[in-house]
Order: sequence, then structure tokens, then C-alpha cells
Amino acid sequence: MNALNWSLLCLSAVSACLCVAMAALALLVRRNRIKRRNAVAGGLSGDPGRSSRLRSASWVLSYMERLTRLLYTGASQPLSLSVRLKRASETRAGKQFRTEVALAGCSKEISVSAYLEARVRFACAGLAVGALAGALFSIELSLMLGFAGAVVGASAPRRALARAKRKRSVEAERCLSEMLEVVVLGLRSGLSFDLSFALYGEHFEGGFATSCARAYRRWSLGLTTREEALRELAASYDCAQLTRVVDGVVRSLRLGTALTGTLEEAAEQSRACYRTMLEERVAKAPVKMMLPTGTLILPAMLMLVMGPILLELAGGF
Repeated sequence: MNALNWSLLCLSAVSACLCVAMAALALLVRRNRIKRRNAVAGGLSGDPGRSSRLRSASWVLSYMERLTRLLYTGASQPLSLSVRLKRASETRAGKQFRTEVALAGCSKEISVSAYLEARVRFACAGLAVGALAGALFSIELSLMLGFAGAVVGASAPRRALARAKRKRSVEAERCLSEMLEVVVLGLRSGLSFDLSFALYGEHFEGGFATSCARAYRRWSLGLTTREEALRELAASYDCAQLTRVVDGVVRSLRLGTALTGTLEEAAEQSRACYRTMLEERVAKAPVKMMLPTGTLILPAMLMLVMGPILLELAGGF
């Protein structure tokens, strides 16, 4: 009996030591993870230009940029199975992401793994919020709202990229004529195309001017050719007018023809296209206002007008 007691005592002591060791290891892992997360946060604050640009575009894009660094440094554990198996780029969503992120201007800041992980996390958050909101009324409503919340959450990163792509497209159409006029002014002053193109990126602000300055630095430093840099600039924007202008510039530079007349005509066409787009948006505004008018304003006006009459009728009966 004494031997059995001693055996149980030793087994309990060994089990307690193992539990303490596992708890200490878990605390150490958590401490290292917190340190890496703080380091990533410090790195994000150290690059205010890039983070502020994504934050102003969308908080979803800012979250995906932060998640990219967290996953890269190992400061956060992924929930997505494809991210855990290192197969994020092979999925269908990953292939669609590569085409969308370039047009959104976030190919350097957001990775495929962060995009898929953000979809999973937003889907889980939407599922939890919808299920809790529906649980206040009934189980069926909880299931319906949970499913709807998961679908909305999973589509949030894709919709954020689509909004960023549309915003960049509108910015390119708005600034293209301005850029062409600056280049024409430099050419008429006796400067080369390279120096005229550099004037716009140096003396103007905005995302399109920054992209132009980045493209000029790439070919001026010898990282790529001028034709490749211009074509990559056109490919990073969902703007057909910019693509046509770049094709015309590349053709003129290759053949040695004059650029001034071509760029002036392209600037007039770009200005006319942008004006037409604004007129279309203004024409669509009354149609878009019909939905809030019919669902919010009209019922309130009917209640205000018909309310006293209905009360009088109810009192008469």
C-alpha cells in the first residue's frame, strides 16, 4: 500500500511538473507573439505614407495590409486552411485577387494570404454578429442572419478592392489631361520627353502623380526600360484612355515622330471623356435618389398627412 501511494505521489508530481512546463511554454509563446505584434505595429507606424493612403481608401484595405505583416512575421496564426497549407495562390480566390489587387494599387502592400485570411475572419465575424442579432428573436432568424452576415463578411475584402479600383480609375481619368498638358508644356519648352514627364511627378500631388514619378524613377535608374515602365503604369489603372495614350507615346518614341500634336489631341479627348463621365453620373443621381425617397421620405409623409384622418375615422367608429 505504501508503494502504491508513493507511485501515485510520484505520478502526480510528474503530471504537475508537465502541466507547469506546458503552461510556461504557452506563456513564452504568447509573449513572443505579443513582441512580434508590437514590432509589426511599430513598423506600420514607421511608414505613415503607405498606411495613411490605405487607411484613407478603406479600413478593410488597412486591415489587410496589417494582416499581411502579421502573417509574414508569424505574429498571428491563420484561420484559413489554404493559408495554413501554403496554397493561397493556387485557389480560385487567390487567382482573382492577383488581377484585382494590381488595379487597386495594393500589390506591394497586401498579399494573397492576407486577402484569404481576411475573408475568413470577416466571414466568422459576420456569422457571429448575425447569429447573435437573430437569436434575440428566433432560432430561424438567427440562422438566416448568420448566413447573411457570413456572406457579407466574406465579400467585404473583394468589395473594398473593387472600390479602390474604381477610385483609381476615376483619378486617372481626372488627372490624365493635366499630365498630358504638363508634358506638352515641357516639350514646347525644349525639354525631352523624360524630363517633361518627370515635371508632373515632381510638382503635382496625388496618387496618379506618385505613380508617374515612380515609373520615371524606375526607368531613369535603369531598373527597367521606358516602354515597360509606361506599360506597367497603364496596366496598374483600369483606364482605357490611359492605355491608348501610352500606346501612342511608345509608338511615337519608337518611330521618332513628333509628340506635341498627339499629346494635345489626347488631352482634349481625355478631358471630353471625363466630362462625359461626370454628366452620366449627374444624370444617374435622380434615379439613385428614388430608392431612399420611396423607402424613407414617402412613408413618413404619408403618415404625416393620413395620420390625423385615420385617427378621426377611428374615433368616429
